[in-house]
Amino acid sequence: VGTMRSLRFLSAEALVSHPQVARQSLDSVAHNLYPLLFKASYLLEQAEVTRAVLGRWPLGEFRLGALLGPTADHPQDLRDRACRACLEALVQGLADHARQDPRGRRLRVADLTGLRDVQVQRCPCGSALGGWGRTRLLARTCCELQAQPLAVGRPVEVLADLFVTEGNFQEVVQALGPGGPAPLRVRCPSFRADSLSPGQLLRVLRLAGPGTLRKLEVVHNVRLHAGHVQQLLAQVGFPRLASLTLPTKAFDAPPACVSAPAGQDPLLASIARELGKMTQLTELRVAFSTLTGKIPTLLGPLQTPLRVLDLANCALNHTDMAFLADCPHAAHLEVLDLSGHNLVSLYPSTFFRLLGQAARTLRILVLEECGIIDSHVGMLILGLGPCHRLRQLKLLGNPLSARALRRLFAALSELPELRCIEFPVPKDCYPEGTAYPQDELAMSKFDQQKYDEIAEELRAVLLRAHREDIQVSTPLFGSFDPDIHETSNELGAFLLQAFKTALENFSRALKQV
Repeated sequence: VGTMRSLRFLSAEALVSHPQVARQSLDSVAHNLYPLLFKASYLLEQAEVTRAVLGRWPLGEFRLGALLGPTADHPQDLRDRACRACLEALVQGLADHARQDPRGRRLRVADLTGLRDVQVQRCPCGSALGGWGRTRLLARTCCELQAQPLAVGRPVEVLADLFVTEGNFQEVVQALGPGGPAPLRVRCPSFRADSLSPGQLLRVLRLAGPGTLRKLEVVHNVRLHAGHVQQLLAQVGFPRLASLTLPTKAFDAPPACVSAPAGQDPLLASIARELGKMTQLTELRVAFSTLTGKIPTLLGPLQTPLRVLDLANCALNHTDMAFLADCPHAAHLEVLDLSGHNLVSLYPSTFFRLLGQAARTLRILVLEECGIIDSHVGMLILGLGPCHRLRQLKLLGNPLSARALRRLFAALSELPELRCIEFPVPKDCYPEGTAYPQDELAMSKFDQQKYDEIAEELRAVLLRAHREDIQVSTPLFGSFDPDIHETSNELGAFLLQAFKTALENFSRALKQV
């Protein structure tokens, strides 16, 4: 049975259910039972037991993801429970452990990575601590320990995914770069930055142990241009980086830069050389950067085939598409986002050649606002036919009729691994003559009753093909993003400040006129 718990785990639950007894008994518990006590205390939200278990952890390593994942003793996966009470207790326990006499400390590595942030918390208390909150909690704890007179000895290495914004920047900088010896040394496999200045980003990344970094996400409100990106990659260096996400306009020339002759972009070439030094890079997301004619320069020097490539709204041209169709990356792509390009009408032969090259590996294909119309559906069906591993197809914002969607769904039902289709609101649901691509206001003004009827018909197409395993939806305003959800207040304030500055500059310019 999937939820069958072992007798050992049931015993651990029974002990944990009596927190006072559990804390008093810890010294007489066999060391190899501590992982069970930890998971049981986390499952039952017995925070004081969680803290005590961590405080006296007798093993050399503590790895949160492995401890909460399915085990022979308890098959349930708890990694999507970012329970606030438990995580606060865990970090307090880690601090208790660090305060001990260094000779009695067994713990060498505490790996706090491996949690998944989800929309609906399944822990009994229902209160989550997201990635930003976890970063602040750990940083504050490190700062408190640095302020205490402790015998340090060998520090405990803490591996943590960090999410840094203006709101927790100072604490993170202090935690990562202590003035002297500190009992906890933070290392960072994954780093997400939002609403920081380029200078702050550079400073915090230098401290974050760039040699450990596997994933770097710089998003939304970090205003980078190509000069900053070049500086970041050349001066900090990320030898083990596997995944890189850059914000909007990250490849725009610096304001004072003299424009290079057509076909030459020394800054971009320098960035590409730095990317070429990253021998483990397999994921590159550079959406909303103008890269017309520049894809050969950017991707040419890469040493490893990319598995994930996001070039949404990059204003690609025929040169770029021809390069993509024939480059070594094509046959390895698992995730490809080419949204915002009229692929089928402008570059049919290169686009379908690219699809053919990627057919054996492609799992997720995103073609939002690509100007795909009814007359393109036949070609699209032919192009997707060989993509037997495709799991997700996203087609929002394309002007397709209900009739064309029914035809497409009938063909998609034959793709054996497909599990998710995001389809556009059918053209039939909008007023006659609606222009595409739509703005948000136009997009939301459609006949809901008509949409519901067509969505039901499309589900029926899948049911007749015995494909009830395929989820279909139209998430008009994007899917849930836990990081944006958690920091929305701060992002809002940041955007308001940017708007206020822009207005002040505008009024100053008017006065000068």
